[in-house]
Amino acid sequence: MASQHRQVKEFLMTRRRFIRNTGFMLGGTVLASSGLLAGCSKTPKPIGMAVEFNAHATSTYVAAAKGWYEDEGLSFNAYDSYVTGVALATALARGDIEVAYMCLVPAITVFANGGIPLKIIGGTHKQGYGLAVNPEKIQSVADLERSGVSIASVREGGAVDIVLNKTIDVHHLDRAKVLANVTRMNPPKALMNVKAGNVDAVFLPEQWCTMAEEYGYQMLLESKDVWPELQGSVLLVKQNLLEENPQVVEALARTDARALDWIGDNKDEAATILSSSLQNASELNISLDPAFETATGFEYAPAVMRRSIDRIEFSNSIDTAIVQDVIDYMNTLGYITGSFPAEDMLDLRYSA
Repeated sequence: MASQHRQVKEFLMTRRRFIRNTGFMLGGTVLASSGLLAGCSKTPKPIGMAVEFNAHATSTYVAAAKGWYEDEGLSFNAYDSYVTGVALATALARGDIEVAYMCLVPAITVFANGGIPLKIIGGTHKQGYGLAVNPEKIQSVADLERSGVSIASVREGGAVDIVLNKTIDVHHLDRAKVLANVTRMNPPKALMNVKAGNVDAVFLPEQWCTMAEEYGYQMLLESKDVWPELQGSVLLVKQNLLEENPQVVEALARTDARALDWIGDNKDEAATILSSSLQNASELNISLDPAFETATGFEYAPAVMRRSIDRIEFSNSIDTAIVQDVIDYMNTLGYITGSFPAEDMLDLRYSA
């Protein structure tokens, strides 16, 4: 146990060094390094990054803790966390956010409905969503139709909402009956209601879904059960960053690929990094997203994060056909203004 505490402390110190050296909160300058940027004649300016506050972003937390961004000479004038992809999507409209780790679904919404020029440069994971239930109230997916059942899910158009709708389709449920039982709320609020026993089922992203197990809920299904090969989150950049500083984009892609590969062989350590990073982020970002007022009330224990990581397939690979399927499904649900070719928002030159 003492060894584990020392390890957590080391990660926290590494995290603080990353924040200080990259100018997080205060601004900073790009460091010369042995990485790709070292030989550039023009030193790129610091960039703004936003990430979702969940286990989906494990690779960026690992890269930060290990100092791999610094190895590449990357520096940030913003490194912000948001509880939901929808909140992060709103942040993308700001001029200072040029890079984001976010779920594919809200990324599609931003591109299709918001008119924000962006490019997905790689995937970060597949799957990572689930349905956790109170086993005393819910024994099968069909029970979601039953009158009086209380279901919590994120707002319409969120990634978990897509999984909810796909569950209805795959299990041939009555959409009107299920949706009549759904109350929309952000993940920490949903988990607070789980803790209080106010809801019978929750559709949530990881790590929130695994955290529900700590309150006696059981995982009834995972996203892979209703949508095999579902692309979870992506690494995206603003179009202007790709055009003006392609070497920065390449360095970002390379760093993320390094972190994703590392996670596969070091899940225990990755879980500890994720735990300390989420605990820090929940305290540092309250001013950015009011949902953190609830998120700060939970413990992101390494053992729970470890189980969560096991439910996510970390990889930078991305299948254009799967992205197209998601675009078309969102269009069918009426969440975007119209379908479009997936290639319009993909630039995979730097991904494996």
